[in-house]
Amino acid sequence: MIDIPRLKHRSSGNFTLIAGPCAIEGRDMAFDIAGRIKEITDRLEIPYVFKGSYRKANRSRLDSFTGIGDELALQILKDVGEHYELPVTTDVHGAQEATNAANFVDVLQIPAFLCRQTDLLVAAAKTGKVVTVKKGQFLSAESMVHAVTKIKESGNDQVMLIERGTTFGYQDLVVDFRGLPVMRSFAPVILDITHSLQQPNQASGVTGGKPELIETIARAGVAVGLDGLFIETHPNPAVAKSDGANMLQLDLLEGLLERLLKIHQAAK
Repeated sequence: MIDIPRLKHRSSGNFTLIAGPCAIEGRDMAFDIAGRIKEITDRLEIPYVFKGSYRKANRSRLDSFTGIGDELALQILKDVGEHYELPVTTDVHGAQEATNAANFVDVLQIPAFLCRQTDLLVAAAKTGKVVTVKKGQFLSAESMVHAVTKIKESGNDQVMLIERGTTFGYQDLVVDFRGLPVMRSFAPVILDITHSLQQPNQASGVTGGKPELIETIARAGVAVGLDGLFIETHPNPAVAKSDGANMLQLDLLEGLLERLLKIHQAAK
């Protein structure tokens, strides 16, 4: 049983939602998004975790947005959680980052590119926080058991996996839904329905995406069976400072969740 602090609506039987902007762009924006999603998830009785990257460490170009400052962004995450009584999560990129971020958030996320980094996984585990590990685009579902084992053997059984697509050629990703039940055999599984639609390695150095297909893979994932959804959302993705090309417009979230809950109920 995964025990996420402050997580509401656990007994509803609905999937968990991890959602928020790609990056923390400012205090007002973070509070606005968290507040609006909280209203939606409270009405629909969906367990909700607010997410936001405090620092973007894996940009393709040197001039890409990386953040508003580590301590400021982490404090905003903590404040959002305290104000709305929500669990919050962010991604970490090194052992020391994991130790520091654990003072501000409830859940530590390991990025896909770093999911095999033993020192990072062990450090995150030893904080005692819930740890989510994104499956590398280059890894099989079966191989993710080793990431789970590293965390559990470090004394922490609070681990979940996030599916975010598999490399398909040089500039595309696909989701192999056969992998969801495989990974669910050794850990709860969240489906990232926005990053899975990225189109990486563009010549411009800016990642593309196909947000018009968000509902398609979300419907498929919920029908197959999963424990939660991961969605990056923004009031205006066109002006988002990172990953705008594959984010869901915030105004579309409520209707999407309503439709997905119907599939979830039918698939039980």
